Amino acid sequence: MFEIRIICNPAEAPEITKALAETFTTGAVRQHPTRDGDRVRLYVNAEQQPSHWPTPETAYATAPSIISEIGWTARGARDCLNGIQVREFWLRKAALLDRIALTDDDPVSGDAATLAVEAARRLMEIDHAAGLGPNGYADGPYTPDHPDSIREPRGYVRQEYALWNRHH
Repeated sequence: MFEIRIICNPAEAPEITKALAETFTTGAVRQHPTRDGDRVRLYVNAEQQPSHWPTPETAYATAPSIISEIGWTARGARDCLNGIQVREFWLRKAALLDRIALTDDDPVSGDAATLAVEAARRLMEIDHAAGLGPNGYADGPYTPDHPDSIREPRGYVRQEYALWNRHH
């Protein structure tokens, strides 16, 4: 648990409080005026929200080997360039890069992790443009523009890969 302190204009306080509650598990917000009286200080106890994403072990339980997926991705790049299977290509590429990043010495901020996040964001752009959400192909709880998806793009990939894998 940690405490967040924010100094803002009084009119901004409700919007900031809402954003904090969407991002963290928060307690009651304590509000006090600043010394000059023009702004307010917000104090809130917060903690990270538990992840609701599938674990990598669950998402990739029946996935082909990494070597096999590298081959598929190399072959699939041609189809993707020609507008065929664009979503599947980016989904499988993002999942492949996520799996590679998980084996890296620095699975959160290393080079492989950076590439995994970039590929995940590309998938999210494709899904957002296609309007995928709870009533589209992606029947998971998180749409590509959900705050949790934006905060954890690799979690979004795991959700989508697990759903895709279940349907294929």
